Amino acid sequence: MDSSLENILQDGKLYRQLNSLIVAHLRHNNLNQAASAVASATMTPLNVEAPANRLLELVAMGLAVEKDEMVRGVPSSLSYDSSTLMPAGCGSIHGSRSATVDFSAVQDTKGSSKSFPKHETRHLSEHKNVARCARFSPDGKYIATGSSDTSIKLFEVSKIKQMMLPDQRDGPVRPVIRTFYDHTQPINDLDFHPESNILISASKDHTIKFFDISKMTAKRAFRVIQDTHNVRSVSFHPSGDFLLAGTDHPIPHLYDINTFQCYLSANVPEIGVGGAINQVRYSATGGMYVTASKDGAIRIWDGINASCVRSIVGAHGTSEATSAIFTKDQRFILSCGKDSTVKLWEVSTGRLVKQYLGAIHTQLRCQAIFNDTEEFILSIDEPNNEIVVWDAVTTEKVARWPSNHIGAPRWLEHSPVEAAFVSCGTDKSIRYWKENL
Repeated sequence: MDSSLENILQDGKLYRQLNSLIVAHLRHNNLNQAASAVASATMTPLNVEAPANRLLELVAMGLAVEKDEMVRGVPSSLSYDSSTLMPAGCGSIHGSRSATVDFSAVQDTKGSSKSFPKHETRHLSEHKNVARCARFSPDGKYIATGSSDTSIKLFEVSKIKQMMLPDQRDGPVRPVIRTFYDHTQPINDLDFHPESNILISASKDHTIKFFDISKMTAKRAFRVIQDTHNVRSVSFHPSGDFLLAGTDHPIPHLYDINTFQCYLSANVPEIGVGGAINQVRYSATGGMYVTASKDGAIRIWDGINASCVRSIVGAHGTSEATSAIFTKDQRFILSCGKDSTVKLWEVSTGRLVKQYLGAIHTQLRCQAIFNDTEEFILSIDEPNNEIVVWDAVTTEKVARWPSNHIGAPRWLEHSPVEAAFVSCGTDKSIRYWKENL
């Protein structure tokens, strides 16, 4: 067949699939008049079958891959396979150093665990009260920390690395480049906008505040969302147009950041009075989000219609579930609880896949996190004041390190792009850890 004709036929097939996804997307979101108009204009059957969130997921995946390639400075490699309408080679969103680990494909094999590289650590700064939370920017260039003293510190990672050089001769390097003061109560959580120079903070003062990190002299927020509850956790949608707030209310609050309109799910399970949300996090495409609640449950929510699609009740028994995050491929959720367990759950079934034991955490709102390649899991042992590391596949403990904090740290956050993480302490201090090269 003539190559130009073949290309025309392939393009036609691609457009038909795209039109089908658009019509299905509009119909599933009850935009029936628009769906009918597009179907008529493109000669697409109005009742075409397609998964409800497929179009949104594909767009989010493509944007995430494009952004990742821009961060790494490589030319865009998005080439489309018209048989699937998926960017070639992006069945999952890859990290900058390694593909996502497939936990379901590898059996537990004791004795085959990987070694976690040794890290060096450095004290970065101190708040005036407990350092409660931290977040890396999506490109790994910045770290923000929040404190009980109501302040937020912004660090530049390149300056931290300069500070840690053994032959640093240019005088003291100050990695803190901004300090924001605009809350009246402790900071609970932070997040960076996926595209813009915006940092948001969640506070016990019932507000979510927006800070412009590009302005050198900015000390205060330029926008404020006033919630009705203590805001315990925040998470930006990957598009940056929406954000989730986990509060003392048992249902996540979804905000449109352009209008500040708040949406609540109309389809929620029965949640008791102890259902306050400790953490809320979007999946990589925004097609789902997950909450970890004080009633011990992990709940998975539809990112489009905000309905609760799965409740894992008693995920951590009667103890609080303190953190929950998706794997990069969105197939699993890693959770942590005050029952001293870290657990990996299959999203599609709610099945417990793996448990990571041997670290005691019963008091603090402890985090369990992946390293940037998802080969390892890190958490806290409170009584021993240690950072504990497991092989994510075999579940074996592969490292226990003194935290170097006075008292157990209360928060860990790993860089999304390299072998580095931060720890926040009840001793008010922030420490940076990076792999020894």
